[in-house]
Amino acid sequence: MGTVALAVTDGMLHFELSMAYEVFGADLTAIADPWYELAVCGPGPVRVGRFRLEPDHGLDRLPYADTVIVPGWADVDVDPPAELVDAVRAAHAAGARVASLCTGAFVLAAAGLLDGRRATTHWAHTAALAARHPRVEVDPDVLYVDHGSVLTSAGKAAAMDLCLHLVRLDHGSAVANTVARRLVVPPHRAGGQAQFVTAPVPAQDDHPLGGLLPWAVERLDMPLTVEDLARRANMSSRHLGRHFRSVTGTTPLQWLLTQRIRRAQELLETTGDSVDAIAEATGMGTAATLRRHFNRTIGVPPDSYRRTFRSTRPAPPTAPAPQA
Repeated sequence: MGTVALAVTDGMLHFELSMAYEVFGADLTAIADPWYELAVCGPGPVRVGRFRLEPDHGLDRLPYADTVIVPGWADVDVDPPAELVDAVRAAHAAGARVASLCTGAFVLAAAGLLDGRRATTHWAHTAALAARHPRVEVDPDVLYVDHGSVLTSAGKAAAMDLCLHLVRLDHGSAVANTVARRLVVPPHRAGGQAQFVTAPVPAQDDHPLGGLLPWAVERLDMPLTVEDLARRANMSSRHLGRHFRSVTGTTPLQWLLTQRIRRAQELLETTGDSVDAIAEATGMGTAATLRRHFNRTIGVPPDSYRRTFRSTRPAPPTAPAPQA
């Protein structure tokens, strides 16, 4: 998780670039120590929108980074520079984790990193990505796709979702949530969530899910069912399912499971509660059920997750020594 290289050339989108810089380039050692070391890498001074950027290093530095981030590419009708494509390919071959933000997926595709893989980009450009790179399985409906060493995000604000996802992978859910609060953004939107809501969500008092979702999150220790949610929202289960799909991009039960897993992550990171107690607190019922869902969703058992992320949390600050 140590070094993050931000790959920049002329023609990058400044919005996605600045979001990545804000997450990985800010001094957040008060939240997690050590934090990332960010290197901005480019062929020389570059023009990003109306801004001029002075990279710290050349593109030949990318293979030495732990994570390489490729921001959005402004003109998807123009092939990205060969030197950028070659450097990204070399970084991946050297073992770096490579992530694209928005149309940066066109750079990863040109480097061959997305061949045979599912990937996404801004919904307005998914058709172009699929047409130009037919070996890529383009998914236009998700916020981001994680293949471990290769990750892609949808457009604009979804870049922040992917950046926070990377922080969550490296430092745990509690740290990622703290970073999100600092940035005043939602702490977690699952990668499989729809890129955009089919109908705008009205004010909380007017929308049936506006009050339902917080109500459910406060009761994750209870064995809530779709019928319970529908009864609370005063609608049929089928009608509730349609609302959930349009707002969250998933089903009520999958949304509930995601919330339970995220709560379990926080409890594993921040408390010494047993797995049995956490299973009860998250509405999983038994430790066996929690372990099954947690392992399938996160990829490791709860005990392994706790050992990893409790050990990386910074020690509490010590009192300053008295002045002589």
